[in-house]
Amino acid sequence: MGESYGVRMWRALREAPRALGDELWTWARDPLPRHTWLGWLPHAHVVLFAVLVGIGDINVYAGVVGPASGQARDLVIVQALALVLALTRPVGAWWISTTALFLIGLSTQHAADAPVLWPWSGFGIALHTLLLFLLALRVSAPAAGVALAVTVLSGALNIVVASDGGSLTGGTISFATAVVVGVALRSSRVARTRLSAQEVLTAEERSRRTLLEERGRIARELHDVVAHHMSVISIQAQVAPHLVENPSDELREHLAGIRQNAVEALNELRRVLGVLRAEDPAADRAEDAPQPTLDRLDELLDNVRTAGLTVDATTTGERRPLAPGIELSAYRIVQEALSNAMRHAPGARVRVEIRHLPGGLTLHVANTPPTRPVDPAPGPLSPGPGHGLLGMRERTAMLGGELATGPTPDGGYEVTATLPVPSATSVLPAPSTSPNTPQKDAT
Repeated sequence: MGESYGVRMWRALREAPRALGDELWTWARDPLPRHTWLGWLPHAHVVLFAVLVGIGDINVYAGVVGPASGQARDLVIVQALALVLALTRPVGAWWISTTALFLIGLSTQHAADAPVLWPWSGFGIALHTLLLFLLALRVSAPAAGVALAVTVLSGALNIVVASDGGSLTGGTISFATAVVVGVALRSSRVARTRLSAQEVLTAEERSRRTLLEERGRIARELHDVVAHHMSVISIQAQVAPHLVENPSDELREHLAGIRQNAVEALNELRRVLGVLRAEDPAADRAEDAPQPTLDRLDELLDNVRTAGLTVDATTTGERRPLAPGIELSAYRIVQEALSNAMRHAPGARVRVEIRHLPGGLTLHVANTPPTRPVDPAPGPLSPGPGHGLLGMRERTAMLGGELATGPTPDGGYEVTATLPVPSATSVLPAPSTSPNTPQKDAT
């Protein structure tokens, strides 16, 4: 059972002093980051401000305090150096500056005309105000509030110790304003940082989900190819005993085992397909269609030309039977490349080259620069969700091939995929009928 709200609040209140102590009692290095647009210029301004205001403070004490100005001068120098130190160690610098302010008040409390400057001078207030601002930029809001309270209490202690009149109003207002502005800026920066981090996580998650969707889509398409081969194995194991005269019982038993294993594998494939099925009903219906091969490439090119894209296609080398998985992947790669050309290069001229090589199949799709503005609507070529380059890359890697994509010197784009083709002895003979027909019957 979870803790009650009151218990959680009590624990948070009990741990708050320790957390604030850890944050305000440290000498840790916390450099002020470089500004996005101004670079190191703000840091230089802080140093210049410390020098000029420190000199002004020394001159004021020398003219008003008189003989006691020597000790005050040294403490003013310490306070000015603390402001510079706040660029790298804000908490330690704040302690030094607060202590210097308190000691300056003690050293000047009995000096002539001290009430004019006491317990804080105008220049001293300016130095400490900027330091509190730098502190508030890098600590939590509660810690900044505690730092403000400690500063004001140190001034009040000056008045109590000296039993003399003094005013903290001007300094307190200046210090509080610096803390409020610093805390607001820090909160805004933290919010932007968290938003950026969340955007990065969201982009990574989106990329991961896209990759998984594309792999699932590829797996669903390859299901039919695998199911076809298992169907052929099952049929051949059933027919084989009738092709042998007086087959032995051992042969019948082994062939029956082969057929049984093939049927069980088909049943498992059906379960796998059920796990990989798409949530989109339209995508599910698309999976029922026969899987395309390179024999349907002319049909694809005609559809593209009808959609307004000029396409030139050439085929070189000896066309030979390929494994269904290679045929399907090759078709999809060309389809995705043409779809990308329609999306991103409307009005361009596309060249499609299919090269049948002894050891593989090379697909090259290149388009010229677009001749009209890009239409934000997606192209109509991909039957499923499809993810362009990601899908092509996954299909190529699945077959152990290589994919190269990139812009052309004339401003167009090209895609080149090389798919290795196993030797003829390792490729199953192509069936006399379409591989999709027995697949649908078997699964």
